[in-house]
Amino acid sequence: MADPAASGPLLETPLHSLHVELGARMVPFAGYDMPVQYEGIIAEHTWSRENAGLFDVSHMGQAWLVGPDHETTARALQAIVPSAITTLGEGRIRYTVLLNAQGGIVDDLMVTRPAEPGSDGRLFLVVNAARKDVDFPMIEAALPDGVRLEILEDRALIALQGPKAAAVLAKHVAGADEMGFMTSVDGEFDGVAVKVSRSGYTGEDGYEISIPSVSADAVVRALLAHDEVKPIGLGARDSLRLEAGLCLYGHDIDETTSPVEGDISFVLQKSRREAADFPGAQRILKEFGEGPARKRVGFRLEGRAPAREGAEVLSANGEKIGVLTSGGFAPSVGAPIAMGTIDAAHAGEGTPVKILVRGRELEAHVASMPFVPHRYYRKPA
Repeated sequence: MADPAASGPLLETPLHSLHVELGARMVPFAGYDMPVQYEGIIAEHTWSRENAGLFDVSHMGQAWLVGPDHETTARALQAIVPSAITTLGEGRIRYTVLLNAQGGIVDDLMVTRPAEPGSDGRLFLVVNAARKDVDFPMIEAALPDGVRLEILEDRALIALQGPKAAAVLAKHVAGADEMGFMTSVDGEFDGVAVKVSRSGYTGEDGYEISIPSVSADAVVRALLAHDEVKPIGLGARDSLRLEAGLCLYGHDIDETTSPVEGDISFVLQKSRREAADFPGAQRILKEFGEGPARKRVGFRLEGRAPAREGAEVLSANGEKIGVLTSGGFAPSVGAPIAMGTIDAAHAGEGTPVKILVRGRELEAHVASMPFVPHRYYRKPA
């Protein structure tokens, strides 16, 4: 998970000194000095699946989009995303993507419409760390008069993920365990004003918590005081999201990838498909209706040897049909898995393929995702 391209002085999150105190192995990532592991990736991965893992994701970008009313603000954002934001309910979160003129994905992001009184016309945005300097200028350039972007530089962001996360957080934030998946509330964590969303990127039930930077250390220490909670690094975060079949921007999706090619067509709500008024709509809707020429798929490999990003994917007769975009050993599966982009003609589940690793052809087949079932919390009807 280290970023070999990082150069110049690294930025630090508000929790940097705590990571060092806890003995984390630190690496450059998206311009920040970040913890890749504490005890070890497999141990941290397994802990998150069985208990509650705490992740520092403060390097990600947080911002408010502010306008006179929800309709105006939502339409401003809809100009550059393919999702229905005007119909987003109060207290709800939507995963979506920024699009370039060709229909390629500039970034994937989370959009929250707060439910609190006085918040009409406000949308809370969380974008990827490595894309902040691209996303925010792009959003600002698309805004009409009366709508503005307020970038938040003084907040931390943490994720508490795993089957015991709800019980732990409810001891500090009243009602946290009663929230539904992809909902958000403003609350208090032991007297500290926080923004809590029941969401995350591990496939597990859990939360993301936005905290004033000055209070981040105290909040995290309070959570780590629970026996069920341990700090988790970027290494396990990556293996968890891979098992969950979730994209990593810059690897599994990028500016050449459409939402259909990236197998995230669910970001295209029916009303937006019918309006066809988003960037790259002609290409995207053609792919939606006819199928794309290439597609992101999962792979299960035979044996124990993993394959990594960049490995070529070959058809059964040895023809190059694609490339891996993520890969590694999956602790919860007990076997190597991967995802990649391949020619759609070979993308059917069960299709045998070969993956070229250091001159060796590893046997594999196209597999459905997620590799490990999602365990998001669904409120009873």
